[in-house]
Amino acid sequence: MAMTMLSVVGLSMLKMCINITAPRQWTLQQSITDAYLTFEKASAQRQTFEDVTGPDSLWPAYPTVATTNVVLGVLPGGREITGTVSRTRYPDANNLPDPATVTAVQWKAALDRNPARMEVWRLQSVVRYTVGSRSYLKARTVVRSQ
Repeated sequence: MAMTMLSVVGLSMLKMCINITAPRQWTLQQSITDAYLTFEKASAQRQTFEDVTGPDSLWPAYPTVATTNVVLGVLPGGREITGTVSRTRYPDANNLPDPATVTAVQWKAALDRNPARMEVWRLQSVVRYTVGSRSYLKARTVVRSQ
């Protein structure tokens, strides 16, 4: 009888320990992916405007999307958290069109809307990763202007 009671108490304590550590693993993985997205945001902010809008940009113009497999971080025990990063950039509606593609009247109308000739882009990075059987998406958007 005493051995049975001791076994039940021992198994109950083991189950409680497992229940306590499971949410911590999830929280740790969320923190690691948030840290990676902070790196993505900093990268988008420090790029020169020419690098952002150039042909070799990490953020190609929408509808093109650049997807890269990345290691987001490493858990205790050496297990890697991997995912994919998808990057693209969206133009602002007030960006001036290419003068060669519009008529003089359209160019004049565009200049009336944007007399300072500002160019604004939204750089978006989306991270996809899996924790257990669930898939997650996290995104960061940086607005750059010149």
